[in-house]
Amino acid sequence: MGYLIFIIPALLISLYAQFNIKSTYKKYSQVRSSRGTTGANAAAALLQRNGLGGKVAINQIPGDLTDNYDPRDNTLNLSQTVYGNTSIAAIGVAAHEVGHAIQHNERYAPLELRAAIVPVANFASSASFPILLVGFLLNSMNLVLVGILLFTAVVVFHLVTLPVEFNASQRAVAQLSQAGLISYDEVPMVKKVLGAAAMTYLAATLTAIANLLYYVMIFAGARDE
Repeated sequence: MGYLIFIIPALLISLYAQFNIKSTYKKYSQVRSSRGTTGANAAAALLQRNGLGGKVAINQIPGDLTDNYDPRDNTLNLSQTVYGNTSIAAIGVAAHEVGHAIQHNERYAPLELRAAIVPVANFASSASFPILLVGFLLNSMNLVLVGILLFTAVVVFHLVTLPVEFNASQRAVAQLSQAGLISYDEVPMVKKVLGAAAMTYLAATLTAIANLLYYVMIFAGARDE
């Protein structure tokens, strides 16, 4: 019952976030930008504007909303629905990924921190639940504590991700507006697309925190017995 107290609100927010991003993206993917710029062209223009034109390659990749910036090889990877699309949604998403490229170039502290803890977070994400499960089955609170500590690293990763994503979206809106790639009336539309995307990161963070609180609650209860 205690689990439901923590997880139900997080689950509802997560479901809403997924619905919101899909519906918002679908809506604004059907609204053509007034400048008629494709996602790839918008990304190229913003990279050039920030002195990254010859440093970051723009690639088209399969999928929908699979867009990402890879700092390991300085590639900006745009999905098929963004790369050649002239919609508000497409140029907003492309600009968001450029925001990450700018962060990387400027050595933005939260991005640097997130990159540093990725190996630990990846290991913790795969190892924490099995260790917790074995700990609970064997009634070994020491193993449960190890699992909790590992899962804490996952929560920290989510928390660090939030300012990285929010900042990239803020940069995207400012860059698109300053470069004249969107009109004044289109600014709120881009903000809605990127705001919906940001909600998914917030939901993931809240879900991770809810799970951590539940594990801590079980651990504390077992120690008191």
